Amino acid sequence: MGFFDFLADMELYADKADTVPRMNARHSFLIEPFKEEIKGARVFDIASHDGRWAYAFAGAGAREVVGVEARQHLIDLFEDYPDPALRARVELRCNDLFKELESEVEKGETYDVVGVFGIFYHIMDHFRLLKLVQALQPKVIIVDSEFMDKNWPMIQMQRENTGNNLNAASQIEGQETAIVGYPSFKALDAMADVLGYDCVWLDWFSVPESERKGTWDYYRNTSKRRGTCALIPRG
Repeated sequence: MGFFDFLADMELYADKADTVPRMNARHSFLIEPFKEEIKGARVFDIASHDGRWAYAFAGAGAREVVGVEARQHLIDLFEDYPDPALRARVELRCNDLFKELESEVEKGETYDVVGVFGIFYHIMDHFRLLKLVQALQPKVIIVDSEFMDKNWPMIQMQRENTGNNLNAASQIEGQETAIVGYPSFKALDAMADVLGYDCVWLDWFSVPESERKGTWDYYRNTSKRRGTCALIPRG
């Protein structure tokens, strides 16, 4: 049994055969290793999509989860998640993620855990995002993203169609094509370092090949692949 087994019964995911094993595998890296930090915590979930990871944070014992998502029609899908007690601990806000972060910082809000899942390669202002997250004073920042697999710090720019719900949201009104940046692993290391964080990478290659269904993007032998890390404040 995996946490996300219920997704097979949801309309949004029903026709995607690899979704359940993929989400359960990701849960074992994005949530399970941080259960002690999440239990009883106040969590901020950046780019919440339909609330799946906010729901997972609640399922891991977070007392409160605040999520921000730019697309209201995705937020509306959260009502289909099965456990009303977990949903009650989640608040999803429709807003630009930078505007929401700036608002929380201005109000002096703090969070114990911040999730940056699947969004770090759909923006251009990576360092700005991390600076704003730092101001929330989290004990741990969990990042899961696509990264350029290069041996130096760099960001590769690409264009994305904003009409795809899995891509960047419009950065200006009416925009159909957004500009985004894929950072390298070393780029995140560098950004974390100057902000006073240790960057701890989780080892996806420890998973046996027979158990990697649906997670091929973590194992690409190309110029980019997906990865997961925790940013831990030094000292």
